[in-house]
Parts: sequence; structure tokens; C-alpha cells
Amino acid sequence: RKPYITMSAQNQARVKNRAPAPIQISAEQILREAAERQEQHILDPIVKIHDAEEYQSHLRDRRKHFEDNIRYRREHIGNWVKYARFEEDNREFERARSVFERALEVDVRNPELWLRYAELEMRNEFINRARNVLDRAVQLLPRVDFLWYKYVYMEEMVGDIPKCRAVFERWMEWMPDDNAWMSYARFEGRGGHWDQAKEIMKRYANVYPSTRSFMRFAKWAEYEAKDIDLARTVYESSLVELEPEESRQARVFGRFAAFEERQGEYDRARVIYKHAAKLFNLGEEPKKVAEGVEDEVPQWEQEKRDELYKAYIAFEKKRGDKAGIEDIVMTGQRAEYEKRVNADPTDYDAWFEYAKMEEENENATGENSSSKDENKVREVYERAIANAPPSMEEKQHWRRYIYLWIYYALYEEMQRHDLDRASKIYDACLDLIPHSKFSFSKIWINAAKLHIRRKDLVSARKLLGRAIGLCGKERIFTEYIELELALGEVDRCRSLYNNYLKAMPHNCRAWSKYADLEKSVGETERCRAIYELAVSQSALDMPEMLWKNFIDFEIDEGEGDKARALYERLLEKTGHVKVWISFAQFEGTEVGKGIDAARGTFKRAHDQMKDAGMKEERVLLLDAWRVFEKMKGDAQSLAKVDAMLPRRVKRKRMRTDENGAELGWEEYFDYHFPNDEDSNAGNLKILEMAAKWKQAQQAQEDSSSSEEEDSDDE
Repeated sequence: RKPYITMSAQNQARVKNRAPAPIQISAEQILREAAERQEQHILDPIVKIHDAEEYQSHLRDRRKHFEDNIRYRREHIGNWVKYARFEEDNREFERARSVFERALEVDVRNPELWLRYAELEMRNEFINRARNVLDRAVQLLPRVDFLWYKYVYMEEMVGDIPKCRAVFERWMEWMPDDNAWMSYARFEGRGGHWDQAKEIMKRYANVYPSTRSFMRFAKWAEYEAKDIDLARTVYESSLVELEPEESRQARVFGRFAAFEERQGEYDRARVIYKHAAKLFNLGEEPKKVAEGVEDEVPQWEQEKRDELYKAYIAFEKKRGDKAGIEDIVMTGQRAEYEKRVNADPTDYDAWFEYAKMEEENENATGENSSSKDENKVREVYERAIANAPPSMEEKQHWRRYIYLWIYYALYEEMQRHDLDRASKIYDACLDLIPHSKFSFSKIWINAAKLHIRRKDLVSARKLLGRAIGLCGKERIFTEYIELELALGEVDRCRSLYNNYLKAMPHNCRAWSKYADLEKSVGETERCRAIYELAVSQSALDMPEMLWKNFIDFEIDEGEGDKARALYERLLEKTGHVKVWISFAQFEGTEVGKGIDAARGTFKRAHDQMKDAGMKEERVLLLDAWRVFEKMKGDAQSLAKVDAMLPRRVKRKRMRTDENGAELGWEEYFDYHFPNDEDSNAGNLKILEMAAKWKQAQQAQEDSSSSEEEDSDDE
């Protein structure tokens, strides 16, 4: 609980005066004053002993001091140890032993006390007494390992090997931990008794049948016993003799494979890695396990499996061939794609990349690919197309999905050369699409072209006819017409164009192509009739293109009068400047009436635009007229056109929004034509007067500034 702090206490803690103190104190000065004021340490007096009586008196005083400390804190073992150490320093071993025995009466189960007691005897080379102490200690505290370690260490140091082995055997009866067994085996190894050491390690593995014991046994056999066959046998036994929860651990396979790699047995190591990859599904996303199931892989084991997979990749990169490395990389990539498609089955981009990867892998393996690898691509495509979009109403959701069917069919046709299966894929796709809501022309067209490559023209025509009825898109008409035109079926093309124009009478491109078809076969009157019918339509999407093609057709046929009549009919519908320019340029050609007629057309267009107040269109017209005069006129006619060119003037006007509110002034360019000077004379006169006034003001300011400079110089 935090103490309650009042407002007065907070105010007292604040520094009210932040000004510097009048006398400044440095850190060096503070340290120096602290050293000067420090009290001197009083040392204990040095006791000098001159005879035996004084020595005995000194011992009595020290013993009385230790006895007082013991009476004061009897349970404190440090006092007993210091007391015994004092007696040992004075060579009073019996008294030291007495002190330890008294201490043991206080706390007989203190292993540290037994250890200090044994070390006393060992330092002073009382070996038998040390044996007795350690023997009493291990009988009383058999689960304290460092007492046993001290016992066997002493026996080995004095060279009594049989007695040391006997102590180890007594210790092993209590089934100590792994380090005790390893110490026993290493003791026999130091003595050169390797057969006995191996038997000890076998006993250890039988007593503790676990992954840890087998791995330590194998490591000891490889590095200390130098018995490679024994180490391999231990690794193999760990996979066979241990329980499944112990043997099916990633570290067992990892260490076994690393052992074989160190011994140069790369084929054996590869077999172990492959077995582990198949057993643990290395490189794949771990599957989620339902709650309450015991087969869930712990996090630490999953980390070990990831490390094993990385080691497998490193091994193949270092020791394997190209096929092995690619197999490892493919396994990892498959795991990534499986993770993506499992998270979102409608992620069609992931399916595209997945299928493409499998196709590239199949192409890379070539003849070495098995039937399982060949069916892998087909399996991915089948899984992908099974995930149809959830909505049957919106076409946007189907746009990417349709390409899965197209790529699947192309794969069957191009890679597997199975045209029948590709045709069935297109048929299945067409049956799946809700044509009453929307359709896709590319599917119909690709399916029809496949029938053509199969040399089944009847099926292709039936399919395209069905597509016109269900889909009816422009692209289907154009592709069908191109097919029939390539076959030379002109009558079929005419029939298709008739249906095309019935479905889309506003499509100018269709009218133009129909007319081009008749023109190409020499049917001039039919072509002209088609154009006449087209321009008479009430609604067209690109009428300017249609009129241009009609006029160009008449010009190509040398019918100047008909082309001129078409221009006049077009000008009745629109007075666009480009139509006038094209009309005038037409008059200047060989089919037209000549240069004078062209100039008359330019003049006529200019007058109409002048009356309508179309300034920018007049500028475009005059520029085209000027270019025409440069090409076909003379200097006099060119000068006449140049005299008609306008002068560009910058002006300001108020900008307004839709509601009429003022938004501010903006600058724009206006054109003043020489023929319009009379109407704009007043405005030009005002502008000229304003310019003269501005020049006069500037001159007056310059003169006044020069006079001031002269007065300053005086």
C-alpha cells in the first residue's frame, strides 16, 4: 500500500528557489571532505607469543570465543566450520574432529558439513578416516551426488581402482542421474577398460530408456570410445526399441543424419532425412488438431522439426545433386502455397502461382518425372476450379476464376496433348457459368478455336451459334465472321453481319466492316447501300467515323459529286471545323473542283464561324487555310490569309460555381481578329490609353528618384 501524500508534503518537496547558490561546491570538494572526516580503522592488536604458556593462554581465549559464538548461534554451521578450521591450523586434529562430531549432533543431515569433515581428513592425508566419514555420509545421504563424487574422486586419486569401482557400484544401485553413469563409464575409459565402460553405458540405456540416454550413449561411443559401429547401432536401436513418443522426435533423426554425414555416409544420411521428411511432413504447414486430442505437436518439438528441415536443405545443397535440391525447394514452396490456399480457398492468384510452379517442375523433370508428378498439376487445377465464387450475381467475382479453366484447358492441350479432355474442360466451364446473369466471350471463343484445331468445324459453328444466342457480345460476332471469312464463306458472313447489326444497330464499326466486306468482293452498290442505311440510323456510337469511311469510299471510287453531296449532308447535321477543313482539302484534290473551290469553301466556313462567334474554331480554320495556301497557293493568297490571323490578348474574368457564387478572378486568352476591329475598337482604345498612362507614371517615378539622389550628393 502506497503512503498517502498530502498537498503540503508535495509542496515541501518542490524546489521553490531555482537560482544558483552563492557558494558553489564541486564534487571533488565533497569527496575530499568525506575522506578527511572518515574515522580511522582500528586494527586488532598484534599478539606476540613468547613461550608455551602464552600460547596455551591464547588458545584458551580463542576457544572461549568460538564456544561463545556456538552457544549464541548453535545452529549456524559456519561457526562450527571456523572452529574446526582453527583447531586444524593449530594441528589439533582430535579437537577438530570433536568439533565436527559435535556439529553433526546438531545437524546430521547437512551435506555441506559432511563434505567439510571429509576434506579435513583428506587435506591432512588421513585416508582411512576420510573413507569412514564419506562412508557414513553416503549411507545417511545416498541421494546427495557430490558426496559420491568426492568419494570416488578420492579413491581414484589414491589409486585404489577396485575400491573406486565398488563405490561406483554402490552408487549405481541407487539409480542416480545421467552424469553419474557417464562418470562411471569415463572412469573405466581412463583405466583402459573399454569393454566394461560399454557395458556400463548399456546398463545406463536400459535403466533410463529415453531419447536423452540413447543420444548420450551414441555421442560417447563416437567421440570417447571411438567405436563408430557401436554408435550407429545405438542410433538404430533408438528408432526401434524406444516408445513411439520417444523415438518420433526430430532431434533423434537430426543427430543420426548428422552422424552419418560426419562419417561420409551421405546416402545413409539422405535416406534418414527423407524418412524424417515423410514421417513429420517437413516443410508443410502443421495441421490444426481439435481440442482434447493428444497428438498435438508441442511448440519445442515443432521448432526442432523446422531446424531438421533446414538441416535437410543445407545437406542437399552441400552434398546432393540438382534433382534433390529442387525436390527440397519444391516441398517448401508447396507448403507455402498450401498455407495460402487453405487460409483463403478463393485466393485465385495463389492457385495460379501454385499451378504454374507445378507445371514448371513437370517441365524441368521431363522424362524423369513419375506418374505421380504428372498428376500433380492436374490435381492442383481440379482443386482450384472446385472453389467457385460464392456469388452467382456479380460478374466481378468470376473474372479471375474463369482464367483457371482457361489455363487448365491450355495445359491439357499444350502440355499433355489431350484435346478431348481440354474440350470437356471448356464444356464443364460453360455449363457452370450462369449465362442468364452474365457470360464470358473468351470462353466461347477459346472453345470454338479448340474445335477448329480438332478439325471439327461443325461443332465450332454450333458452339459459336449457341454463343450468339446466350452471350451475344461483339467479340463473338467478329471472331465468327473472321472464321467464315477465312473459309471463304461470304454468304455466311453476310448472314452473320445481318444478325450482328440487328443486335447492335448503333455499332459504327460493324457497319464499316460490313461495307468493307462488300467492297472487297466488288459489290460497290451493296457497299453504298450499306453506308446509306448506316448513316440513316437515328443513334450511332461513332458517326464521324462512319461518315468519314463513306466519304473516303466515294473518293476512292472517283465519285467527286457524290462525295461533295455527302459533305453537304454532313454539314447540315454538324458544323464542326474539322468537317469544313476536310471539305476544303477535298476540293483541292484531283477529284474536287480545284483550288478556287477550296478557297471558296474556306471562305464560306470562315463567314459562318464569324457569325456564330466561334473564335477558337476560326483560329483552327485559318491555320489549316494557311497551310493549304503554302502548299498550293501563291504569295499573294498567303498574305491575304495571314492578314486574317487574330491577335491573342490576355484577359481576366470572374469564376463562378454552379450556384452563381463568385470564386475569384482567373486569366484567359482571347482573340482579336482584324475584321472585327470595328466592334472592338472601343475596348482596344481603352487598353491603349491605360498602357500610355502606365508608361507616364513609370517615367515620373524615375525622374523623382533621380532628383532625390542629386540633392543627397549636394
